[in-house]
Amino acid sequence: MHRYTIKLSAAVFFSLIAATACSQPGSNPGAADTPATAQGAEALKAPDPLLIAADRGRIAGDSTARTWVVIASDFQCPYCRQWHAESYKPFIDEYVRTGKVRVAFLNFPLGQHRNAIPTASAAMCAGVQGKFWQYHDAVFETQAKWSAMSDVRPVLDSIAQRVGVDVPQWAKCFESDAMLPLILADRDRASKGGVQSTPSFLIGGQVMAGAIPFAEMRPVIDSVIARDRRASGAQQ
Repeated sequence: MHRYTIKLSAAVFFSLIAATACSQPGSNPGAADTPATAQGAEALKAPDPLLIAADRGRIAGDSTARTWVVIASDFQCPYCRQWHAESYKPFIDEYVRTGKVRVAFLNFPLGQHRNAIPTASAAMCAGVQGKFWQYHDAVFETQAKWSAMSDVRPVLDSIAQRVGVDVPQWAKCFESDAMLPLILADRDRASKGGVQSTPSFLIGGQVMAGAIPFAEMRPVIDSVIARDRRASGAQQ
């Protein structure tokens, strides 16, 4: 893991379940040639303590774990919420809490979701204070409440208070759009890594897309863990 960067290997599509994934119709949702994305990439060239803290905050798991699972997600995508409700907890309990896997969250906001970037920014600002995953959980749990709102800020403020961040500092981060360069760079990297829809999961050079049941993800994760362990043994 490099500063500001979740490294993505060349991706091979393992599974694509389009019926259970959000995608942006008629265009590439992670297009890298938009002015906003170019501006975001330029902004990331200079070290920024907020971005460093936010990048670290969206990573969970034992630092010695050799296997990574990267979740590319859009907070407003209903299929991302579905996966979170059905599979996230067993995935965390079985693989992350046991030290087998490190997990990282990659923002992939879709253009048709007007609240995708504000919620991503709010969660990343919470991550600056070490509360990304708590905020992440609360955003998905309340998605039905805020998804259609024209002004999502009251809900975001309420979540900030609930998860226990320093609210004035969080609000300063949120209102300054400090996380926008990182969010846009996330989307660019995910697209180049093979992500076309949300949720998508980058596991050992493979992309699994859609609200995949945990039981279907388990054999893929297990095989990558076994491969990484063999590679580690061969290097010793």
